[in-house]
Amino acid sequence: MTTLGVILCNRDFFPDVLVGEARRDLTKLFNELLIEPIWLSEQDTKLGAVETWADAQKCGDLLRRNRDRLDGVLVCLPNFGDEKGVADSIRLADVRVPILVQACPDDLDQFGLNRRRDAFCGKISVCNNLRQYGLKFSLTRDHTVAILNPRFREDLERFLAVCRVVRGLSRVRIGAVGARPNAFNTTRFSEKLFEAAGISVSTIDLSEVFGNAAKIAENDSRVKQRVEQIRGYADATAVPAEAILKMAKFALVVDDWMQSLGISATAIQCWSSLQKNYGVNVCTIMSMMSEQMLPSACEVDIAGVVSMYALQLASGRPSALVDWNNNYGDDPEKCVLFHCGNWAKDFLPEVRIATAPILGTTLGEENTFGAMEGRTGKGPLTFGRISTDDLCGKIRAYVGEGEFTDDPLDTFGTRAVVRIPALPSLMHIVCQNGFEHHAAMNRSHSAAVVSEALSRYMGWQVYHHERPVELPPIPELHIHA
Repeated sequence: MTTLGVILCNRDFFPDVLVGEARRDLTKLFNELLIEPIWLSEQDTKLGAVETWADAQKCGDLLRRNRDRLDGVLVCLPNFGDEKGVADSIRLADVRVPILVQACPDDLDQFGLNRRRDAFCGKISVCNNLRQYGLKFSLTRDHTVAILNPRFREDLERFLAVCRVVRGLSRVRIGAVGARPNAFNTTRFSEKLFEAAGISVSTIDLSEVFGNAAKIAENDSRVKQRVEQIRGYADATAVPAEAILKMAKFALVVDDWMQSLGISATAIQCWSSLQKNYGVNVCTIMSMMSEQMLPSACEVDIAGVVSMYALQLASGRPSALVDWNNNYGDDPEKCVLFHCGNWAKDFLPEVRIATAPILGTTLGEENTFGAMEGRTGKGPLTFGRISTDDLCGKIRAYVGEGEFTDDPLDTFGTRAVVRIPALPSLMHIVCQNGFEHHAAMNRSHSAAVVSEALSRYMGWQVYHHERPVELPPIPELHIHA
């Protein structure tokens, strides 16, 4: 359930009946969307609304007492409202959550004194005051929209997704399992920039994982249970029993470590120490974690798994980390996304556990059992990347949408063909701004949510890819306002 602070606005010379109707309609909508409102009661103030300094004090105190529970704040204007009352309430509450401002529309045949709203005008005044107070806020797509209009329901659901991303990223704990592969400078990141944004990183050396795994007996009931889970997750008929056993023990050690530190996502050194010193790939374990909404990225790409987590929070579906890997023939708007095989099963309707042939060429294919193999089918795509720009001391990102296609593709690993409008322009942005070759992907269309959450509320620089007319003439990151 989502918890929203709700500020119901009023101005004394407008009809009170409008406020009562708004409260009734909001209650209906909240019940349908499983939203718990924190708002003044009709005993606290007249109609439970805010229109005076005394009302603002009561509202601010109520929200402040519940601020640890609040995911966001909804400002509802049934009529013109009191601009100072809204801003004062939020300032007194000292809440730092997303704010959505909604205004109810007038009807052309009801401009008399009994039904006149003027919320169209009042919304402008409220927003002006919020900006004067230094408060960040979101708007509905239409300047005025009725509470029970399906358009507002969509706006509110989108806002709730923004709240999930902001709340989730602002307090997430990430686990780094092993050191990044020495060959990959591209997975470097600034732990301090992430910490300043509320994203904490804990580390564990692979030697600790291998050592603790070796201490677990093969007949341990947890090991047996995890082996069965792996076999039930995907077709493992071609995988030696010893490799599945090693994966199971690895999973148990990492699970225990994550639970002990409250870790919600991981990035793992998936090569080459695992193959050389442990004898398997753990892509299947990473896939299983991502499927369970505990995203796991390869190559200790911490910024990559933060990207996965952001897309997951926005959509409510698992994410995966991919390489921008290949052109697709001569089609400028299509490319191939690929990785050895750790994508969540949400992307792979038909999947089996296999080996990683590319790693196998140097590490021995017999040491790479555990990679997933499957093809992502047709459907919606959101892609994105969060990156720490140490040279500028900023966190930057890009996000956009496209489609998974069913175009032919003859290769191995986890793979997909995607179509992205103005793909060459996007690749210019990626290259000119020094983004990594990894990106997160999600089977949804949620780029607008991610863009708003990261830019407006996290304060990061965000490029939202939406088919530019031509290639950008200046190699600088476009900032989405």
